[in-house]
Amino acid sequence: MFTTDGRPTGQEMTLDDGRDWWFDSGSLAIDFAYTGAMTSDRETLHAASDLTAWLTSRFPEVVDGATDRDLVDARALRGSLARAALARSSNTEIPSDDVDVINLFAATPDIAPSLVGGTRQAGRSRAKASQALSVLAREAVELFAANPSDRIRECAADDCDLVFYDESRSNNRRWCSMQRCGNRAKVRAHRARTSEDAPPPE
Repeated sequence: MFTTDGRPTGQEMTLDDGRDWWFDSGSLAIDFAYTGAMTSDRETLHAASDLTAWLTSRFPEVVDGATDRDLVDARALRGSLARAALARSSNTEIPSDDVDVINLFAATPDIAPSLVGGTRQAGRSRAKASQALSVLAREAVELFAANPSDRIRECAADDCDLVFYDESRSNNRRWCSMQRCGNRAKVRAHRARTSEDAPPPE
């Protein structure tokens, strides 16, 4: 999926059994939270180079390598994004400290939009990691302000607690992934119907 400005969302996740699968949270900010802060056993930003790789996969205009300071900042923002998403999914208030962190990052310069095809360059040709973090924070401001709880929700599966933003027009997304929890729910429902329809043993 893509954001309104054409940036891709979603990323590979690893299941408890070690298998990889694709999870699209529907939001860059929530995707970023799932690089480690949303799950205690899934840290993917071990070094500044990991942050650079994640950001450039969403923001091709970011080629300046992230610094160790950027990594510290990114983890701070990521933690606040995670707590905000969890709060919204459970219909509770976002902690005020996390609101302050998100607002602080959103107030810094972001990546300026540009139209392709001109002959002159206006400003920097490449964005910094800090500017990409600002874009994530600004998306979060819009996301959490406009969606108190109705579109930010937890997967409907009893054994899954992944949080996503339902960007569907009908607002009826139930699963973190149809390939994962949706299919498992369908299989369980089918087995239940089959066992109900089966004749009693003689």
